Amino acid sequence: MRQPLRWPWQDFDVDDVAAPAIAVGVDVTETRAEVREHWHRKGQLVFALGGGVTCRVPGGLWMVPPHCGVWVPSRMEHSNIATANALIFFVYIEPGAADLPDRCCTLSISPLLRELIIELSECAPDDARCDFLGKVLLAELPLMPVQQLHLPISAEPRIRRIAEALADDPADRSTLAEWADRVALSESSLARLVVKETGLSFGRWRQQLHLIVALRELSAGASVQHVSGDLGYQSVTAFITMFKKALGKPPAKYLSDIAQNGGSAFMA
Repeated sequence: MRQPLRWPWQDFDVDDVAAPAIAVGVDVTETRAEVREHWHRKGQLVFALGGGVTCRVPGGLWMVPPHCGVWVPSRMEHSNIATANALIFFVYIEPGAADLPDRCCTLSISPLLRELIIELSECAPDDARCDFLGKVLLAELPLMPVQQLHLPISAEPRIRRIAEALADDPADRSTLAEWADRVALSESSLARLVVKETGLSFGRWRQQLHLIVALRELSAGASVQHVSGDLGYQSVTAFITMFKKALGKPPAKYLSDIAQNGGSAFMA
């Protein structure tokens, strides 16, 4: 069951703070947590130090694995779902304070930037130290490599319906023909529509969702056996083969490299 994520400072409005950059840390409980759709005047970086976070924005589903962050520009509506026992930091940045993209993206987080975020979260916004840490963070953040670990989701109602159904039940192995029947299209018409709206074939699109879910759950400590079953794979070997073909490494090696390299191992 999803639980609303409870903010640590209930009366704290980040948009009222004049500091160019502030950070808030959230330690999620044993159950999965959700921050429902909302927006901020400030831009937001969602950074997971432990566990995983999925960020949904108009047009896409973004994965926030450990040692990476998802950048959400100013005033963009978004919602976040965190795995159980995740440790998350939200960094709020004044519009124009740093040269950051005007679209959502996944950023690798270096060890230096990670420590800056943690330290910033422990400072009061009006503390002189907060101002200093914020300036260093704003100088470092635009230098981080941009990754593309996301699932394109179109506003087209039939594509969105399929995307939401697959996100709710990633193990659904319905064929393209079966989905076409559900949304009252021919198989070929749906195949063309998926490519038009997402830039991916239906098979590649669903595989990208599986990768996002797999990385989120593996990052939270789930076993490869558990994840492969949840995604509907008939064997662990089949899941590992898919994962390695898509990302170049088996799951254990991939996550180990992320931990060692501060997120720069991502290839999706």
